[in-house]
Amino acid sequence: MTLRPFQPAPSAAPPGRALLPRAALPALLAASLLAACGSAPQHDKSGLAVPQNRLLKEDRGANGGSTPLESNGVNAFLWRGALDTLSFMPFASADAVAGVILTDWYTPPATKDERFKITCFVLSRSLRSDAVRVSVFRQAYEEGQWVDTPVAANTVSDITARILTRARQLRTDSGQH
Repeated sequence: MTLRPFQPAPSAAPPGRALLPRAALPALLAASLLAACGSAPQHDKSGLAVPQNRLLKEDRGANGGSTPLESNGVNAFLWRGALDTLSFMPFASADAVAGVILTDWYTPPATKDERFKITCFVLSRSLRSDAVRVSVFRQAYEEGQWVDTPVAANTVSDITARILTRARQLRTDSGQH
């Protein structure tokens, strides 16, 4: 057996010359970055950007149910019920696989001196009352700053009940029992 020295394969470019001119690289990079930007945000009459809840348009992996072959995700009816129930608030984050919904601060139209934030956890692949955990945070505007204040005693239970009611309605509408 004889060993031969390594010889690289012939390239398409002549020796010492690149396939793309150096000036083309920044232009190619700029074009790809601009293409990734998407459309500009829409603005309302006051000039503020209109929030876009893209999370409501996609249901990323919330495939629920009790199929033993699927081990990730949460119950689809609870997930969709939580999204539908909390859709009046702006979403900061939503992860269907982990079952976590975080809203941004929301100020009700009737009151300008208080705001709310909700965290919702879907904990199970089963449609049960203990499969949803909701936390509500309230702040009041006092003396020029936002101050944490307690929420009404029934707020968390009311929101949880609405999520469960919506989830049951979705399950009924789908024809599953």
